[in-house]
Amino acid sequence: MKEEIKNKAKKRLTIIAGQIRGLIDMVEKEKYCIDIITQTSAVKKALSSVEDLILENHLSTHVVDQMRYGKVEKAAKEILKIYQLKRK
Repeated sequence: MKEEIKNKAKKRLTIIAGQIRGLIDMVEKEKYCIDIITQTSAVKKALSSVEDLILENHLSTHVVDQMRYGKVEKAAKEILKIYQLKRK
């Protein structure tokens, strides 16, 4: 994994871990439901940004290598699989 992407992903995941701990605390303290939902939405967006970083890394390293070494079909299948996962 590219070092820059790895560092960004780790930083964002650390923030997300804190958000999750905050959500647990909110549920335990029976905070207002809308506030909890607002925070869960923020966590989903943050996780999506981590997925984007990992996808960027995959496309710029693994897929490039696969295509360079004649594994075009494998690369295309992986890209399609990721696309389908992201649509859900």
